[in-house]
Amino acid sequence: MAPPPPPKQLVLAASSADAGVAAWDLRTGAEEIRHRPCASRPHALASVAGRFLAAAQAPPAGGNSGTVHFYHWDKPQVAVKSFPAEPIRALLADQEGSYLIGGGSNGNLFLWEVASGELLHTWHAHYRAVRCLALYDYLLVSGSEDGSIKVWDLITVLDEKSRSEAKTPYLYSFNQHALPVTDIACFLGAIAVSSSEDRTCKIWSLSEGRMLRSIPFPTSIDSVALDPRSHVFYAGGRDGKIYVTAMGVVVSSHGSDESSILGALDDHSKAVTSLVSSTDGLLLVSGSEDGNVRVWDTRSQQVTRKFKHSQGPVTNVLIVTPKRVNLPPLHPLRKVCSANGEVERRSVILPRPENDVPIPGNRTSTFVEHYLDELQYGGSSMLLDSALNTHNGAPNQQGEWRSKYLELQDLFVHEVLDQMPSSRNP
Repeated sequence: MAPPPPPKQLVLAASSADAGVAAWDLRTGAEEIRHRPCASRPHALASVAGRFLAAAQAPPAGGNSGTVHFYHWDKPQVAVKSFPAEPIRALLADQEGSYLIGGGSNGNLFLWEVASGELLHTWHAHYRAVRCLALYDYLLVSGSEDGSIKVWDLITVLDEKSRSEAKTPYLYSFNQHALPVTDIACFLGAIAVSSSEDRTCKIWSLSEGRMLRSIPFPTSIDSVALDPRSHVFYAGGRDGKIYVTAMGVVVSSHGSDESSILGALDDHSKAVTSLVSSTDGLLLVSGSEDGNVRVWDTRSQQVTRKFKHSQGPVTNVLIVTPKRVNLPPLHPLRKVCSANGEVERRSVILPRPENDVPIPGNRTSTFVEHYLDELQYGGSSMLLDSALNTHNGAPNQQGEWRSKYLELQDLFVHEVLDQMPSSRNP
């Protein structure tokens, strides 16, 4: 019996012009479907665990309202419309598709439960619009038009007691970017990379709460994507080039280094607005203001496919493996937390690694041993995906778990940085 065919992968692209969301078969290059209407700004398109597509709509010219559209994979029209309290500039789903997080044009953050559409919590995060979001385990990273980056502990955000006891509503606040933050991506070992209109990308330790290095570029950077195979990231420039950039360079006394740029991919005629890497790192997809989408082979650094989206700019690109069976009904996202405006208290359930059996009184001991064993034999790909699991846990254990989590994060960050190749001799 012949093996089943591999699951179909789609390249998705959206535009700020009302040209819809185009979906192409990555293997054949054929256009599968085009969802309409859709006009989305950068970072406003999200695949919800491959089950459906969510797109925050740019408000009409002069308007102060926006909608969020849900689309099924096999139907071009909008399946569900939602009307948030303010236009959503950035939209993000967690890996399991349990939650949607939106960054608003007034600087607020919104966290919805997908299954019910309930707004679990909303809070003021930045002085100006939220431009981009990234998620690492239970840490949410938000970048703003005001140039700031903030790191939020979602366990604290969702727990009223933890919020009241915290000194600040955020875990860390970074203000080293001089101009609006345009993109953020998170890497192995709680390391984040941010880009900005100030012509720099900055590398951050989310466990230590500090900037590791700053990398200057010859142009403003609008998008970043990480290569999961190595300590390299791609930076999409407004000059139409995609800069191949090393993270593991020797840091100068000023904390910056121009020798990080290893080369450039050059096929777009206008700014590279969006980038996404495949899970194996062998493909890179780029979208540009020139209305084109490119698929790159990262080994040969050559374009393998070209797609024309529209006459308007491409603002979002994704690589998605759609799931088309056993789909739950879609619910609109609510505008307020509940009838009285108060959020219902809930626990956040994070996945537990395989073979990690909880031990009463020491719920993380098996995971810690497993993690350290993997570090000893070449590093862990699992990281700390489930160092915290508050389901059936006592509330007073959260502080102890968070302390253990951050200690492990510190250990892993130093392990990753020690293993990073240097682009120059010491």
